[in-house]
Amino acid sequence: MRTAVAARADRSGLLLTIVALLLVAATFVPLGYIVSTLLSNGIHDTAQLIFRPRVGELLRNTVDLVVLTVPVCLVLGIGLAWIVERTDVPGTGWWGPIFVAPLAVPAFVNSYGWVSAVPSLHGLWAGVLIATVSYFPLVYLPAAATLRRLDPAVEESARALGSGPLTVFVRIVLPQLRLAILGGGLLIALHLLAEYGAFAMVRFDTFTTAIFEQYQSSFAGAAGNALAGVLVALCLVLLAGEAAARGNARYARIGSGVPRAATRVRLGFNKIPVFLLLAAALAGTLGVPLWCIVRWLRIGGSKVWDMADIGQSLGQTIGLAAVAAVITTVCAFPVAWVAVRSTSRFARIIEGANYITSSLPGIVIALALVTVSIRWLPALYQTAATVLAAYTLMFLPRALVGVRAGLAQVPVGLEEMSQALGKSGPVTFFRITLRLTAPAAASAAAMVFVAVATELTATLLLAPNGTRTLAMRFWSLSGELDYAAAAPYALIMIIASVPVTYLLFTQSRKAAGV
Repeated sequence: MRTAVAARADRSGLLLTIVALLLVAATFVPLGYIVSTLLSNGIHDTAQLIFRPRVGELLRNTVDLVVLTVPVCLVLGIGLAWIVERTDVPGTGWWGPIFVAPLAVPAFVNSYGWVSAVPSLHGLWAGVLIATVSYFPLVYLPAAATLRRLDPAVEESARALGSGPLTVFVRIVLPQLRLAILGGGLLIALHLLAEYGAFAMVRFDTFTTAIFEQYQSSFAGAAGNALAGVLVALCLVLLAGEAAARGNARYARIGSGVPRAATRVRLGFNKIPVFLLLAAALAGTLGVPLWCIVRWLRIGGSKVWDMADIGQSLGQTIGLAAVAAVITTVCAFPVAWVAVRSTSRFARIIEGANYITSSLPGIVIALALVTVSIRWLPALYQTAATVLAAYTLMFLPRALVGVRAGLAQVPVGLEEMSQALGKSGPVTFFRITLRLTAPAAASAAAMVFVAVATELTATLLLAPNGTRTLAMRFWSLSGELDYAAAAPYALIMIIASVPVTYLLFTQSRKAAGV
């Protein structure tokens, strides 16, 4: 009996491994296409397209943006996290979710808000401002979670040995935030490389904005592919840099007993200025875009609520997002199964390959799918299938994180018992595995849903004629400087993003054991 059960399990495992390998092969299509295109153009032609003044200008703009924005986000995110988690500033219970909430505001909506408030805003520093208020929560969230679970015993020992508060923070706390800093910094840098709408609105040229303009003018020509190749190289440099900086250090607590919460620092007379500092951060990150949306809604009045158009856009957005969420979550299952049920290097490679591909900017994935569909699958060009394929490639890791966590909590013994009682592999999966993984899979699907609902670049390039998602309608109307008509679409996108933002906040607290 045991042998029969093991044989069925081996067959199921082999099938899932094959499916996972096929998915990994599919995820490498964009990267493989860009590399093959550059090689097919010939070294001389490719070098001429890459080594020219325009590419140098874009490279300088992009590098300046990353070099300036990431440190500012790190300082703001870590500083706010420390104040909220380690001091007795008034309203500590409220500030946590408030500083995660900016994730619900797409960067191009932030840009819309700031350009509405300050019409002269443009250039590098405008890009730094918009990127900072949009992406600092990517550092705040992991930094706050790490600070919450740090055992204060080490800090107390350092203070007992005569170290001051600043020395303790720099020498004890900051090194323990290393993973949060590196991970958050990498995410922000990749977002900066991929963002299009926010920087186009403040008229700041990056590789992504240039590739999009190149696509509109020459329809996926060699110059656009050359720019995409440089952008891919920048992404790989960032990934390699983060991996090298992360190293093999371990940060788990060892020793007897359990960790306890740190004693909050008493601010005394500094409570008011610190509270005002948090209020200023709130006004800059959430206040400006929300105030501008309300202002434009008030100016536009009831006529901006074109319910027929809004209803059509909302319906198409929900339809695409729902189908993409289901497909992406289903695709995440075989990869997550291999990652959870095997400790081999092969399993780590399969899991890691998805993260490499998803780190590529959406415009690179879209550009590759445009050309692949035109050359080899013309029937799929500008169809919903191509758009859904792009969404799956871009957001598979978001689903993978949730599904992997759910699968890891499923007792293997229950599956073996089910098969020992004569149930087939599929029946065991639906009755045992899927039922126990359902909450995590639902969370993963929700995250993909909101990401798709606010996605802009790939949708603009790949959407079939007649597609009018909320993001596309917002971009079209704001591009015509009809900010009042664009306001309802911005508001609905923010409302749609609020649930997943709250989900991220609650999950981070659970991970910290709070």
